[in-house]
Amino acid sequence: MQNNILEYLDVTCRRVPDKLAFSDGVDGLTFGELYSQARAVGSYLAAHGIYGEPVAVLMNKHPRAVAAFFGAVFGGCYYVPLDTEMPPVRLSVILQTVRPRVIICDEKTEDAARAVCDADTNVVLYSEASSTPIDDSALDDIRRRAIDVDPIYIVFTSGSTGIPKGVVACHRSVIDYIENLSEVLRFSEDTIFGNQSPLYFDACLKELYPTVKFGATTYLIPKSLFMFPLRLIRFINEHKINTICWVVSALTMISSTGALESEVPSSLHTIAFGSEVFPPAQLRKWRAALPNADFVNLYGPTEATGMSCWYRVTRDFKDDEAIPIGRPFKNTGILLITEDGRLAGPGEEGEICIRGTPLTLGYYNNPEQTDKSFVQNPFQPHFRELIYKTGDIGKYNEDGDLVFLSRRDHQIKHMGHRIELGELEMAISPMSGVISACAIYDKENSRIVLFYTGTAERSDVTTFLKERLPRYMLPNTIIKLDEMPLTPNGKRDRMALLQLYESGKYNCSQ
Repeated sequence: MQNNILEYLDVTCRRVPDKLAFSDGVDGLTFGELYSQARAVGSYLAAHGIYGEPVAVLMNKHPRAVAAFFGAVFGGCYYVPLDTEMPPVRLSVILQTVRPRVIICDEKTEDAARAVCDADTNVVLYSEASSTPIDDSALDDIRRRAIDVDPIYIVFTSGSTGIPKGVVACHRSVIDYIENLSEVLRFSEDTIFGNQSPLYFDACLKELYPTVKFGATTYLIPKSLFMFPLRLIRFINEHKINTICWVVSALTMISSTGALESEVPSSLHTIAFGSEVFPPAQLRKWRAALPNADFVNLYGPTEATGMSCWYRVTRDFKDDEAIPIGRPFKNTGILLITEDGRLAGPGEEGEICIRGTPLTLGYYNNPEQTDKSFVQNPFQPHFRELIYKTGDIGKYNEDGDLVFLSRRDHQIKHMGHRIELGELEMAISPMSGVISACAIYDKENSRIVLFYTGTAERSDVTTFLKERLPRYMLPNTIIKLDEMPLTPNGKRDRMALLQLYESGKYNCSQ
C-alpha cells in the first residue's frame, strides 16, 4: 500500500535514471539527478534536526526548485513554494504564518530571501543543501515513520478576501489525485508536459507528480513566452510537448489573437483546462485547429487538492452554452446544497460542496477559517464527516453533468434581480473584437462595471449586449483596457479591477 509520494520517484529512478525529468528548455535534470539532489537536500534537513515542519523554498521556476520540493519531502517535511514574483508584503505574511526554520534559495533569490526572513529563519543556498552527503540511514528511518496523512506541501490562496490562507495537503490526497488524473488524461511514459502554472500554485501538481510516477518529461515553460503566442507554439512544437494542463486565459491568449491560424501546436494531443469558464467561441477555435486532440474540462479548488470533477469535450458548444465540469473523480463526492439546506434537484442551483479523499487538512495556523470552510456533512448525523464548502454555485444539466454557474460572491442583487456576473461575461465572449472580459459590481453605487480588451469600440459592445441581455443585466459602465490584469496563476484579477475602478485611473484605450 502506497503511503508516500516518493515511492513514485524511487521506482522511476531505478527504471529510467538517465531520462530527462524536468527542463526549462535550457537547464534540465534527469531522474537520477533529481533523485540524488533531492535526497541530499533531505539529508541536509535531517542533519540539522528539521523534521515534520514547513520548509520554505524561494526559487524561480527552474528544475532545481522541483528538486528542492522533493528534498523537503525526503526530509520528512512539507514544502512551502514561494517565488520572487510575489510582492514582498505577501511573502512576509506567508513567512509569518508558517514561521519556517529554514528557507532554501539560490544565488538569484538569496537577497530576496534575506530581505523577508526574520532572525529565526536560516537562509540556505540550494547549492549547499544539495551538496550534502546523502545519509541513507537517516532517510530510511524518516520513510519508515511516514504515514499517508503527513503533509506534503502548503500553498497559499487568497480567495475573495485578499488575505493569504495556507492550504495544507497530505500524501494520501495527492496520491489519489495523481491516480485519478492519470487515468482520465491517459498519462504514460511517453507524455511530455508543458507546464504553464507557477510552481507556487497547486495547478503545477498536474505535471510534477505524474512526471515522477510514469517517468514522463515536463518542460517548465518560461513565463515570458506567454506574451508571444507564436513563440509559445513554436516552443511546444520544438520540444514535442503533447500534453498541457493550462488555465483558460493562457489558451484564449493564443486563440483570440489568431495565432492558431498562423501556426498549429501539432504535437499536442491532450489539452486539459480549468480555473475559469472557457468561452465556447475560443474552445471551438482550438478544436478546429486540433480536431483529433482530447479536450478535458477540470474543476476543483485548492482545498480539495485542486481536482474534483472532469468533463471530456466531445462536441462544439454554442456561445450561450456552459461547458460542464462533469462528474466527480473516484473517491470524490459532490453535494449540491440549496440556500435552504436541501440537496438540489435537477436544474436547481446550489453550492458545490465536496467530500472524500481529496479534502486537504485545512488552513495552516488558521483554525477559524478552517472551521468555517470545512464543516460537518449536514446529511450525516451519525458520525463525523467533513465536507468543503467551495462557495461555487452549480446545477445539474439534463444529462446529469454538473455545470459551474458562478462564484457565490459573484452573484449580485441589482434592480431587484439576482444576477450572475459570469452570465454577462459569457454574453460578450463571442463578440468579434473582444479578447477578454470581466465584470465587477460597485455595491456602494449599485453599478455593474464591465472591463474588456480588444479592438471593439465601447459603443459596439453596448449594442451587442443590448441584443442579448435584459435591461437590468446591462453594465452601467463599460471600460476598454489595453491589457487585462491577471493573477500570478493566470486568472482575471477581479480585485485589481475593483481597485482600478475605484481609483478612476484606467490605463485604457479611448
